[in-house]
Amino acid sequence: MYTFICEDSPNGIFSGIYDAWDFKVNQNKKYPAGSTATDTSSRIYPHACSHEDIHVVCHEPDNYQLFYEYIHVETSTEKSDKVARTIQCRLGSEFYDAILNAILSIVPAKKNDLDKADAIYHTLVLGLNTAAGARAIHDLSNPYVHRLFTLSRATANEAHHLLGFLRFSELENGVLFSTIHPKNNALPILAEHFTDRLPQENFMIYDENRQLAAVHAAGKNFMLVDASGIDQDLLKRTSEKESAYQKLWLAFFDQIAIQARINPKLQAQNIPKRFWSDTPELAKK
Repeated sequence: MYTFICEDSPNGIFSGIYDAWDFKVNQNKKYPAGSTATDTSSRIYPHACSHEDIHVVCHEPDNYQLFYEYIHVETSTEKSDKVARTIQCRLGSEFYDAILNAILSIVPAKKNDLDKADAIYHTLVLGLNTAAGARAIHDLSNPYVHRLFTLSRATANEAHHLLGFLRFSELENGVLFSTIHPKNNALPILAEHFTDRLPQENFMIYDENRQLAAVHAAGKNFMLVDASGIDQDLLKRTSEKESAYQKLWLAFFDQIAIQARINPKLQAQNIPKRFWSDTPELAKK
């Protein structure tokens, strides 16, 4: 059995998948199915390798197992790009988006849950090595596919919420700025969405939980950057127009409320309280 240990990131997991698949192919070229090798003690060991003999994980195992070979993967953008292109060309955008969302998820693993990198690897095996092809992503009876689906849904649901709850404020320098605190790493999904919707705007979305920011310059694609040294005072300096609009919006929000029909429980169901701190009309509550 072979375990490939990779970095917990899109590039890291795709690099792990590339190395694991390449290893399997090369092993079978050296030792075709049915071939054997004899060591000095005359014991016979099969060398043919199948995908079931390979696992990909994005963390160091708690306990190393006997007869397992552990291989650390070096993250490579080139390898990652090859895997991404293969998924998109052969399995389609739905398959690729599900995998990317699963990678970005941080749903805590329960006991006996499959590692997300391993679930992705073996789901790809189903898609690329069986007649199911792109339909493999819908085979929820398969434990690997089901685990991938659970992770992907968690990220997609949170990103969907944030698309409705995210608020931009105009800073003094004219940049549109927003702070978010997502559980899962939904920032790349949000950045791609707003790059498509606001192509001619300068904006930045700041994930304070991860100290990561998506920065978009007008007319260009977004970049993910380390924001651990961001100037917090600068982010509080909004433009005069922004301050006026915020006051106007808060006054409107309060005036249209019907006191007899205020329902805090329903409000918390529609907008979970963990989003309130980033929503001007609810931050004061």
